[in-house]
Amino acid sequence: MGKIDFKPGNMVYPLPAVMVSCGHSPEQYNIITIAWTGTISSDPPMCYISVRPERHSYNIIKETGEFVINLTTENMARATDWCGCRSGSKFNKWTEMNLTPGEAKVVKAPIINEAPVSIECKVENIIELGVHHMFIARVVNVRVDDKYMEPESGKFNLASSNPLVFCHGAYFKMGQKIGKFGFTVAKKKKRK
Repeated sequence: MGKIDFKPGNMVYPLPAVMVSCGHSPEQYNIITIAWTGTISSDPPMCYISVRPERHSYNIIKETGEFVINLTTENMARATDWCGCRSGSKFNKWTEMNLTPGEAKVVKAPIINEAPVSIECKVENIIELGVHHMFIARVVNVRVDDKYMEPESGKFNLASSNPLVFCHGAYFKMGQKIGKFGFTVAKKKKRK
């Protein structure tokens, strides 16, 4: 079996397909679909989104200094794709996709009520990196849909929401769980 070289490019897949909501008033509210996103620090909790400056949401986020990363689900696949293909300067994405802006706890940007997780963020830095600019942000609050809470353990079960991921130009739902973090080094429990 051989290897083939590709030109340098982005091949870190899969990634979450998220819908980022922004704006400080209903007239300004917008949604942009993003796959260039991720965690950059767990303490303090920080993440990033990378946005092209020509996108309608870019100036909204730059001016307000806030945004919300809303995780998406298999049921939200159509809205996720549509909101990434249409401009908020021409369409009201909320009404077009029957999405509900909800109240965030800390930021003024709305959450998407249909999302299982909404991560409220405040911009700390913007780095111009070529065609995309990276918004580095501090996570100031996380809102989760209580229907994914396990009553017995009190744990949040994100997998049961059927998260949507983006992989090399296509959307996928998650597959079967094959292990948990540390399963290769975990000590086996002794049977009584």
